[in-house]
Amino acid sequence: MAQINICLKHIFTVFNIFFMVVGGVAIALALWYQFFMDIRGYNLEGRSTQLFILYMVGCIAMMIALLGAYGAHKESKVALIMFLVFMVIGCLVMLIIGIPAAIIHPQLKGIVEQTFRRFVPLDKSSEDVRNMAEVIQEKFHCCGLFSYKDWENIPDSCVCSQEEEKEGKCQTVENNTFMLQRMSVYTKTCFPTIMDHIQFHYNIMLVVSFTLAVLALLGMILSSIMIHQLYYPNRPTIVVSMMPPKYEELHNTPAY
Repeated sequence: MAQINICLKHIFTVFNIFFMVVGGVAIALALWYQFFMDIRGYNLEGRSTQLFILYMVGCIAMMIALLGAYGAHKESKVALIMFLVFMVIGCLVMLIIGIPAAIIHPQLKGIVEQTFRRFVPLDKSSEDVRNMAEVIQEKFHCCGLFSYKDWENIPDSCVCSQEEEKEGKCQTVENNTFMLQRMSVYTKTCFPTIMDHIQFHYNIMLVVSFTLAVLALLGMILSSIMIHQLYYPNRPTIVVSMMPPKYEELHNTPAY
């Protein structure tokens, strides 16, 4: 005879299907991102950790969902207890990540700006920083992190085209070379664009962290109720009495 309420089983099944979908989406995103970057010829060395995390989150979510579905279908105490433990750990991890991130969110712009100012002047930074700055300038049509003066020798990636000059996106400056060459460079700086991208991904991380924490909490509640029903099949899971004590004595007829 089934010991777990059939309605609770259905709810828990839907919950685990959703968890499996989340895991599948994470794996699909990692595969697409890796394939897309390989096709475009971008260097994945700096993004390997992010891809690894996506793969791990996807695989772990799918395995936990399968474990929970198996535990509910077979009414296995061991499987449901393991599921509960994973949900507790997952909830704690997401809160450990999300709470500090939410606390420093108002100071995020100042922290990032302070970090980026250490790269100025860009000419004297490492080769990776210079290459990254030039790629950003070419892609977003901007010059320098905070000003074109971030470059002692302004690179070609800052130079505007004639069409952009006509559109008013450029300014004429003197390059700091021995010839003091005048050149037309982008008026827009790159830091606001970089900051927008950082804020966007940071907000996504916050939403994902707290969403997964809430889902893990829901999984904890559902699995705890089913474990209670398995250990105490003849006892109501939740007993709420709204009767006054004296009325309850009259209502419950004594057994003879």
